[in-house]
Amino acid sequence: MEEKIFKTMRGTGALNIALGVVLLVVGLASGILMIIGGAKLLSGKSKIMF
Repeated sequence: MEEKIFKTMRGTGALNIALGVVLLVVGLASGILMIIGGAKLLSGKSKIMF
């Protein structure tokens, strides 16, 4: 019984680490894209006429 618990804990830990790495990469990429998009909007605001 205890061996099954340890296997489950090992699998869960590995999954959490893998998901953490994926979320870190996705978060970093989306943050960079948002900064680039914001910079383009700020640089182009002088071209807008109302």
